[in-house]
Amino acid sequence: MSAEEQPHGSQPPAGGDQPSEAPDGRQADGEATEETDQPQPAWAARRDLENHTPRTIGFGDGAQVGGGVFGGTNHGIGGGTFYGDILLDRTEIIYQFGASSPLHASGEISQSTLEELSACFVPACADFEALADRLREEHVLVVSGPYYAGRRTAALMLLHRLRADPVQAIGRDTTPGQLTAGLGGGETRDGRTTGHVLCDLITEPGRPLREADLLAARKELGEDAYLVITVGPTALLEDVPVVSWQAPPPGDVLAAHLGVLVSEDRVSELLALPAVTAFLKRSHQPREAAEFARLLAGYETGETGETDATKLGAFSLVALENQVQEWFEDDGTVLHLRDKAFLVALAAFDEGPYALTAELSDLLYVFLHEIESGMRSATVPVFGTHIGKRLQLARARRFEAEEPTEWGPVRQVKAAYLDERAPLVLLREIWTGHPSARPALVHWLQRLAGDGRPFVRTRAASTVAVLAHTDLPSAMALVIEPWASSHLYRHRLVAVNALTLTHVLGTPNVPRILDAWCESDESPLRWVAIRAHGLIGPERPFETLAALRAAARHQAGQPEPDADLSGQLAESVELLLLSSAGDDVLAGLLKTLHDDRPATELALGGFISACRRSEQDERHGQPRVLSWYARASQARTPAATAIVELWRTALGSRGHTRDALDVLRRWVLSADHDPGTEWALAALLPSLATTSSEHQRLSHLLRTMPGEDGTDPPPVAGRLLAVLPHP
Repeated sequence: MSAEEQPHGSQPPAGGDQPSEAPDGRQADGEATEETDQPQPAWAARRDLENHTPRTIGFGDGAQVGGGVFGGTNHGIGGGTFYGDILLDRTEIIYQFGASSPLHASGEISQSTLEELSACFVPACADFEALADRLREEHVLVVSGPYYAGRRTAALMLLHRLRADPVQAIGRDTTPGQLTAGLGGGETRDGRTTGHVLCDLITEPGRPLREADLLAARKELGEDAYLVITVGPTALLEDVPVVSWQAPPPGDVLAAHLGVLVSEDRVSELLALPAVTAFLKRSHQPREAAEFARLLAGYETGETGETDATKLGAFSLVALENQVQEWFEDDGTVLHLRDKAFLVALAAFDEGPYALTAELSDLLYVFLHEIESGMRSATVPVFGTHIGKRLQLARARRFEAEEPTEWGPVRQVKAAYLDERAPLVLLREIWTGHPSARPALVHWLQRLAGDGRPFVRTRAASTVAVLAHTDLPSAMALVIEPWASSHLYRHRLVAVNALTLTHVLGTPNVPRILDAWCESDESPLRWVAIRAHGLIGPERPFETLAALRAAARHQAGQPEPDADLSGQLAESVELLLLSSAGDDVLAGLLKTLHDDRPATELALGGFISACRRSEQDERHGQPRVLSWYARASQARTPAATAIVELWRTALGSRGHTRDALDVLRRWVLSADHDPGTEWALAALLPSLATTSSEHQRLSHLLRTMPGEDGTDPPPVAGRLLAVLPHP
């Protein structure tokens, strides 16, 4: 996007290697600077990625490329796991939710409409008749609750209980001070009682709904007229008593509507359909349940056509897509721009700490406000909407759970969408359906990439992965490539994670991008490609090793080889060795071990790095490679022979002997704390001492190595020395 194409008031996306600034121009707290920026070890970075990747993507030993919730139509969920997938492409099925007449139009509501509503009305509370009695006594009632929870239907049914006829809908543009205008009171024709309903009254700062407004309306109504006002959870009220209304269970709404549309004996059979069971597991709104009932009735009669079962299965996702579209097509009367920013932030930080989500949503609001108003900064209320009301608007839930940190798990208050698919659908909608928001979203993601919290950086990467799955060229050009080209390690690492998760989602061409970058003349791009290969390589180990060897040879051919890249190559091989494809990686390393110096250095550097890792990363935990050797030796698989060969080569290599002996020294100290480690090491050492020089090297290590804190050699060293055979 050129400078001329930028929306008025927005800033072009900053380059990845430019530290972001706060809205007032200062360096934002917690962001990376050249002085504090350091590369995070690949093993720790992988742990953060696994700990903080969203539930809808998933990353870890059990993750499958193309898995998660992408690629097809989702048919249900159980235990936090999706059965089937959801499409990130727009589902081409359209439903009209709610009443066919405009929800907020003024005018008389026909009695036939009220009778139809009454036939399938489900009270959300047991004392609905008591509410009707209260309305009869007070004449004015204010009903407050979530949007699309059935407040309008409840208001109409309260008036219907009082036999109001006619029922007049008051225009929503009526202000609190204009309530009395046109109400009219007293008896109507034929002695009937008048009812009035005002849905979703708009209140603004300086124009709240006050008790005085209700008193004036009650006086105007007289003895035989009634008024019900519905307000949203964020309405401004002063000394106004309200009735709290919650949505009835979707299953009750569905059953009630089916009871009107099909024969009674068919209702239970329809409710037992798998598609219905899947639908009811979601937190659907009453209007969605009512529309689903009509679709089910058409399925029962065969009126929906040959694809009726497909429509039933797709309905839940389409309803979610329609809700997300409504959120962002809203003109601001229901959702303020700050609320919309919170929806986007919650999609990025789903199941994350609420306070962090709210904090960073306000940052996004500032950037969105720049585009919408052309102003440099927006006023962010210090004390805004209550957490409960905010989550109610977002159809989200609040809960407490432990959050992994570098210091251990910490219990936090978290927030998550009720529907696990919402973050994916919402991010797709904001990126492809509202491209004018892209500059603000890109600026926001750049700020997140520089944040000091691993959770924030990981979620920035996962957000970009969803955007890239939707539109890879734009995500690469606007976000990933600037990060990958940055001279800041922190930004590059977010690019690594973004590309990794993009690939996990099944987006094509990511390996091709990484293979090309491995031989790029730009050192930052090679760094990103090498690190990302270590994460996605287990599914294609031989191709990945070939790409890493090419990068190693390219590195060796440089006039001044970059020592940092050499370290990254070793760490990526370490990740591959300790992955589910470890046996194949071992075989690939052994096959090319002596091809040339770069291949040898790559194999030995990665192998020694892997040997440093212990189970659960505990100080004296059993070494992972040693455990691997013990299992392979017992099963008599080629991996045992390969581990021995790599050990002997590393110990005999002039450039790696010191590092290899240091790792063995750590293994001996671990064996002093764990009999299992001692037995495994006792089985390995004889295979490493087949020549006189090898025996001399190992026996010298065991005789002279100090114990912990410089003490005498540990007793286990003497026992291990006894198992070394004389060549």
